[in-house]
Amino acid sequence: MSASSLLRRQANSLATPKCWRAAGAVRRYAAKAKVTAPGLELPETDQYRSFFKTTTIHQRDRISLANVNTAAMLGEAFIGGKSIAAGRGKTVIEAFPGPGALSRGLLQLEAGIIEKLIILEQVEEYLEWLYPLAEADPRVSVVPRSGYSWDTYQYIEEQGLLDHIKKLPFEDGVHPQLHFISHIPQNIKGEQLVAQLFRNIPDRSWLFKYGRVPMSFVLGEWIWERVSAIRKSKARCKVSVIAEATAQLQTAVRPASLQPYDVHFHPIPYATHNKKPESRRIGHPLAAVNIVPLAEQLITPGMLDKWDYVLRRLFVLKSTPFNKAIGRLAFGAESLLKPLTDESRPPEERVDVKQPIRDLTVKDWALIMRAFDEWPFAPESLVISDSFNLDDTDGKRH
Repeated sequence: MSASSLLRRQANSLATPKCWRAAGAVRRYAAKAKVTAPGLELPETDQYRSFFKTTTIHQRDRISLANVNTAAMLGEAFIGGKSIAAGRGKTVIEAFPGPGALSRGLLQLEAGIIEKLIILEQVEEYLEWLYPLAEADPRVSVVPRSGYSWDTYQYIEEQGLLDHIKKLPFEDGVHPQLHFISHIPQNIKGEQLVAQLFRNIPDRSWLFKYGRVPMSFVLGEWIWERVSAIRKSKARCKVSVIAEATAQLQTAVRPASLQPYDVHFHPIPYATHNKKPESRRIGHPLAAVNIVPLAEQLITPGMLDKWDYVLRRLFVLKSTPFNKAIGRLAFGAESLLKPLTDESRPPEERVDVKQPIRDLTVKDWALIMRAFDEWPFAPESLVISDSFNLDDTDGKRH
């Protein structure tokens, strides 16, 4: 089915008179009869393999919730009362939903919590299970495009789906209307997506032009361990520093509640000799998390490229004391040690330069970036990457 025909189908579905009450219609899928074809009801978890192939390039690294009870639990954990992103009257943009178990879980939340659900999915096999939601519930819009593409978000704006969303300054609090939710694919592109979303916060780009828009993810624990790694830990890296500098992080549910994998998620892996790193294989532990941009950003607008450059260069030597590693930034960078240790400055404006790179706090990094920005001999060309990085010198991630 072509993209144009999918769009026509969506338009027709949204124009169809609604024969069910919205909330009641979605809840009916929980009353299971045997599912034999795409519709409002999803198959039982143990039937997913019969309905959904995972061998195509678009699907082989995708994970999706399959257990409807888990989906209901995560819907509440992402937007309910204990979430740092809790609220009512929400417009949710959901990316990579698969056949839509989490979509259905969100729509089952208490009346008034979800005002609109915009679903982004490009796989036709999954769209067949998503369009029935739009036919049954006027809150739902299905957009047959990929959540990876930045053009997709421009498209939903052009379609008027976000016309009701207010643009608010960061100091006005967490955005009360807009919320981004996604399953994160278990591959390099998934890593890159997470890293880029954090990098969009300081410059108020992407959805953050509307304000402090919260995000909720289902993602591999191996990604989350790097994102949330605290100072002094072995996992501390460039992305964990940027994440701490830009956002408040929250584990939405206990990790044990998403185990064992086979009870909650699709696909269930076959026994195979997979060449992927152990932690990235389908079937390994997943985390559910909430993320809210901070009101006060340590990374000021226009400074992201310099943060990115300095962190990438120095985290290659994460166990090395800062004063021994600083020369990696550029020829003569040792001269930056003087302003960073100047005893005429207050203690809060000085850095303990004998600390290993991974022990530095985000406030230390802010001072380092200020000194680098003021340095007249700083490199003019800063090579930027949007992902967790592979450094040419050792082939390891930083």
